[in-house]
Amino acid sequence: MNQTLLIELLTEELPPKALAKLGAAFTAGIVNGLKARDFLEADSVATSYASPRRLAVSITNVREVSPDKSIREKVLPVSVALDANGNGTPPLAKKLAALGFPDLTVAELERAADGKAESFFYTYTAPGSQLATGAQAALTESAAKLPIPKLMSYQRPDGTTVQFVRPAHSLIALHGINILPLTLLGLTAGRTTLGHRFLTDGEPITIAHAENYAPSLILNASVIASNEERKERIRAQLLDKAGFDQVLMPEALLDEVTALVEWPVVYECHFEEEFLAVPQECLILTMQTNQKYFALTDSEGKLRSRFLIVSNIETDTPEHIIGGNERVVRPRLSDAKFFFEQDKKKTLASRLPLLANVVYHNKLGTQAARTERVKSLAGAIAAKLQYDVALAERGALLAKADLLTDMVGEFPELQGIMGTYYARHDGEPEEVALAASEHYQPRFAGDSLPSTATGTAVALADKLETLVGIWAIGLAPTGDKDPFALRRHALGVLRMLLEKRLPLSIQGLLADAAAQFASVPGFKDPVADVTTFMLDRLRGILRERGFSPNEIEAVVAQNPDRLDDIVQRLEAVQAFAALPESASLAAANKRITNILKKNEEAVSQVAAGGVNVALLQDEAEKRLAAAVSRVQPEVDAAFAKGDFTSTLQTLAQLRDDVDGFFNDVMVMAEDVALRNNRLALLSSLHGMMNRVADISKLAA
Repeated sequence: MNQTLLIELLTEELPPKALAKLGAAFTAGIVNGLKARDFLEADSVATSYASPRRLAVSITNVREVSPDKSIREKVLPVSVALDANGNGTPPLAKKLAALGFPDLTVAELERAADGKAESFFYTYTAPGSQLATGAQAALTESAAKLPIPKLMSYQRPDGTTVQFVRPAHSLIALHGINILPLTLLGLTAGRTTLGHRFLTDGEPITIAHAENYAPSLILNASVIASNEERKERIRAQLLDKAGFDQVLMPEALLDEVTALVEWPVVYECHFEEEFLAVPQECLILTMQTNQKYFALTDSEGKLRSRFLIVSNIETDTPEHIIGGNERVVRPRLSDAKFFFEQDKKKTLASRLPLLANVVYHNKLGTQAARTERVKSLAGAIAAKLQYDVALAERGALLAKADLLTDMVGEFPELQGIMGTYYARHDGEPEEVALAASEHYQPRFAGDSLPSTATGTAVALADKLETLVGIWAIGLAPTGDKDPFALRRHALGVLRMLLEKRLPLSIQGLLADAAAQFASVPGFKDPVADVTTFMLDRLRGILRERGFSPNEIEAVVAQNPDRLDDIVQRLEAVQAFAALPESASLAAANKRITNILKKNEEAVSQVAAGGVNVALLQDEAEKRLAAAVSRVQPEVDAAFAKGDFTSTLQTLAQLRDDVDGFFNDVMVMAEDVALRNNRLALLSSLHGMMNRVADISKLAA
């Protein structure tokens, strides 16, 4: 009879950061194991449970016995099974005995083709197995494959030593109301578990039926077994307690707190207003990182002096819980205040000499040397963009100085953010102050770009220096290894060039970056490789923006050195590809490209001289030459205005003449002068067709 299956493993407190993965893997392993053994129906539904002290899964509609199976077993090749007289051989008898059918005769076997030979087969019905057998195998397999961060060895009461993520105390295995005799980690399955460590009396909780598991724990054990249900309950309580304020609840923090409690209750706490004089990022970070608290801000994003905690204890008198947490957070906030006040006693500029004591990379020197490279490069970029060079150089010079502050030493996540606060305190220009934080942008996919000119120049310089320097010492990304985040740096540079439409040469930027390493011993210029790497990243960015691979290749295949108009080119290619004439012209362009490539030497000699009208013979080539002459001024004018869509769409006028040319004209004529003139015509046409993009890439 089909029933709901429940399996629960009760343990000591599991690692909170690993709980969600452990719960999902525990469920998946058991479900997959039962499915492979044919114990599940098509409509069986699995529900995963994971709390600080338990991993569990319930699965509906699980068979008590798996179905019988028809099995066709290969016995032996006929040549081995029969002797010269057609009688069974000793190897046949031995094989049948091994298969468990010692009494079978040759007449009862099926003789059938087996490749180029013949073999004997036997078909029989294997009875289904009991759920206890299949569930035991599935449970054992699942436990063995759990993504356990670190195994713990512990001794069972019987003296045996076992290994698991945490000591295990009990095992439940129910099929409906029936206990399955499963074992794991020296435990034998029953129907009892333990409830909340503090909200129950410690007596065993009995689960009468597999379907009653989650409700029984809530009602009798003060435990919400579902990880997702606890998370959403915490989220709802946080929002309710926040009132008109905004609660800061990063998903990672929410996940970790969810894994720390079995019965979550949110309480409101406060700290002294004087701490609000400290940069709020410092206070928020220490509350989130060290105490797992949830900070609150007002509607304008300003930190409030009240915060929320998630407790594992529900009580009508939470004063002790609230007071205890307020006492715990106060020293951390005091530390942040102390660091901030101490750091302000020294200017960022006064810390710069100490960067000479900080190693950046043993092959690339110190942070001081790196700062000088970034400063020089930022100034060069600012000059090209007509930004304020002095601000860019000053911003680059101070950008890493906050690495030497006490606050960043305690909270490395605040590097850049604190630099901005300290630069403002020192009276630095606002753009210089902002560059301290903006030069890290974009930090991740979707992050905002630097908002200022100085921040943009320093951000480009910082990322380009890292790309070129790290690549040059042989630490280019390989597979999934990218310890210096060069992919992220490349994407950051590309996003700034694209989205800010900066008129900068990629190779020029990389060459300027490489020039900064002239004094580094053994430096090998990686510009060519880094350019290829960046173009590959560019393809990915453009795919995410909805352009097709063919459209992207039409533009990127031309090795664009500037990206300020590449999106507009792609939009023009996209519009051109939608025209009815595009397929024919793309195919013709591909054909022209191949012809010109095969005759590069002749083309180089005749292209400069242009088309000799007197040598045009066939009507088709005369029509094409006239059409090219007519259309060329329109194409040039549209291209000069940056109207790439009109540039390409104007080419649609040429389709009939191009098709007629290839239908009626022999390009490779025996007459050399005639052949070269036709190559010159095709060269002129090819140049016009590929002003915006290589439209041959659109050909299927």
